[in-house]
Amino acid sequence: MSFKEPSDEELRKNLTPLQYDVTQNDATERPFQNEYWDEKRAGLYVDIVSGEPLFLSSDKYDSGTGWPSFSKPVKKASVTEKTDRKLFSTRTEVRGSQSDSHLGHVFNDGPPSTGLRYCMNSASMRFVPLSELEQQGYGEFAALFAHHD
Repeated sequence: MSFKEPSDEELRKNLTPLQYDVTQNDATERPFQNEYWDEKRAGLYVDIVSGEPLFLSSDKYDSGTGWPSFSKPVKKASVTEKTDRKLFSTRTEVRGSQSDSHLGHVFNDGPPSTGLRYCMNSASMRFVPLSELEQQGYGEFAALFAHHD
């Protein structure tokens, strides 16, 4: 899947105002009032701008924060991390590696498997249910859900 960075005009046309603000202006959506914080279905979360696979539902957990949280990305190369000093503390920002869109932040208070909490904005992602992986071009990820028959 080759990615061509969309123009600002294309982004404004194809994204909701919240999706644009989060991905392009590093905004943060409201906790407990976003699309995927309580999503329980099996599937894949992909970058809303590039379509790049980001997280598996099997790595999602309830962090109690009101945002979708994951223990790890589907591939480490899917995301880039950079130091964020915008607020009063230093945090690690997570961005889509192809789109360079703001996704959220990663913290060191996650579950024992990795100790990481990828706290993401629903507005930066699109959820692809397991039953639609093949038809939406993500069939290669279906095998990762073999235990969900």
